[in-house]
Amino acid sequence: MDVRITALRKVMKKEIKRLGIFSWVIGSVRRPATLLATLAVSLFLAIAPTVAAQDGSAKSFRLASTTLKSGGRMTKAQVYYGFGCSGENISPELHWQGAPQGTRSFAVVMHDPDAPTGSGWWHWVVFNIPATVTALPEGAGDPKSGLIPEAIQSRTDFGSPGYGGACPPEGHGDHRYQFRVYALKVEQLQLDENAPAAMVAYQINANKLAEAQLEVKFGR
Repeated sequence: MDVRITALRKVMKKEIKRLGIFSWVIGSVRRPATLLATLAVSLFLAIAPTVAAQDGSAKSFRLASTTLKSGGRMTKAQVYYGFGCSGENISPELHWQGAPQGTRSFAVVMHDPDAPTGSGWWHWVVFNIPATVTALPEGAGDPKSGLIPEAIQSRTDFGSPGYGGACPPEGHGDHRYQFRVYALKVEQLQLDENAPAAMVAYQINANKLAEAQLEVKFGR
């Protein structure tokens, strides 16, 4: 529907420019039907952006980072320390905008769909982030940091809550690391820090209004 609206607006604007509003309206005095059409076009062009913005569209929901570049590579700071990896295990800065109306909380996850487990690997799971929060500072993935006290960080596939950085098997090629933020229609998920990532993901998907993603790669 959005594509059709955009295309129609472009055609209308082009036609108006080609004919010239003044000459079109003057000619419309002798043709009432054309005048009504002119007014309808003007009204449409005026309200179409508002309609598009209020149609529940999540297309404006965006996730970005000052630490990582979408499509780029994970830095050493965000790599895990352990399992043969020697990174610093610091979660990246993340910020988002354009959440849809009705958002009551956010959840953030980091997932590696290329991990050789059959279901990927959950590196970070955070939920019950208040709707007034639109950014997580670097290092917020350490539950002891207290940087997101209102939220809950639950167990990852490393076995404990908090951020666990990238650490793909050696020689396995680049893995994709997908950071996602979810806008949720509920203020809280009734789960705690011991909830497994799969359970949290189920609850997130059952209550999501929109999601946005930032993907980076890393291999060793």
